Amino acid sequence: MTWLTWRQFRLPALSVFSGLIAIAVVLAITGPELVGRTDFSDQDVLFQGTILVLYLLPAVIGVFWGVPMITRELESGTHSLVWNQTVTRKRWLTTKLGFGLLAAMAAAAVLSVAVSWWASPIDALSALQTDRGMQARIAPVVFGARGIVPIGYAAFALALGVAVGMLLKRTVAAMAVTLATLAAVLLLVPAFVRPYLLPPQTQVVAITGQNITNISGDDTHGILEIGVRKQAGAWELANETLDPAGNVADPLPSFIQNCAPRPGAGPPERGSMEACLAQLGTHGYQQRLTFQPGSRFWPLQWLELALYLAMTALLTWFCFRRLRHLS
Repeated sequence: MTWLTWRQFRLPALSVFSGLIAIAVVLAITGPELVGRTDFSDQDVLFQGTILVLYLLPAVIGVFWGVPMITRELESGTHSLVWNQTVTRKRWLTTKLGFGLLAAMAAAAVLSVAVSWWASPIDALSALQTDRGMQARIAPVVFGARGIVPIGYAAFALALGVAVGMLLKRTVAAMAVTLATLAAVLLLVPAFVRPYLLPPQTQVVAITGQNITNISGDDTHGILEIGVRKQAGAWELANETLDPAGNVADPLPSFIQNCAPRPGAGPPERGSMEACLAQLGTHGYQQRLTFQPGSRFWPLQWLELALYLAMTALLTWFCFRRLRHLS
């Protein structure tokens, strides 16, 4: 059964691993050039590309490994031939799932290690940034392309593809549903689950002209909100202005609207708006930061990996339950 599984799986597996080897070669050639640098602006395309590849890998695994692994046999009827031999249903599914999960997790591990090594100088510099110039490795988009969580993504994607394939029994439909479901999970978890895997920290700071880093508004409503400098390397969840009573100031008080440049007056002098907005502090206003500090990167990595492995286990259980109803 193992030999048969390898024969059926070898082409898609070799295709993916060949691509990973090519990516690793590129990273190995360009990686040493990043050591000791403080300006990585010329690496932006490759930096974003590595993140994109790590998010595409689970999609490829779920759609092109997981779905065909079962639906191809269900559509062709070859599963009945195997079951009529000495191979039981459970052994058939166990071999396929076990082989696929190990290969998927290995592929994700190889790519994540290569990318994390290549981007380590960039991540080290971003951990020192207190403004909005660079994304720290704990930031939502970068977080999923570092460390060990890609292993969980890959395992979940493979199990999801198999489960959807067993449920729908149609390859094209199962591919579409798998891709849509995986995309939804990868979007929803960072937005609604990851920020609260550990209780966020809060910090109330004074508003001064030196720590204001963000001012947003429009010509109709004037200045709508401001932001102050965050903790170095942190994942910022909220940057809110508090009134003297400790409540969120929404909208901001009218006395700061004169800080905004008048239409047609041209851009303000550098630092003039920040200095004007500092009067919020003199009137008792403060800024509240809610964030996950950079030191929680690895605890969050382990917790999210455990979450995805738990979902993988749940999908695996569903697959074995569904196996009873296949004919």
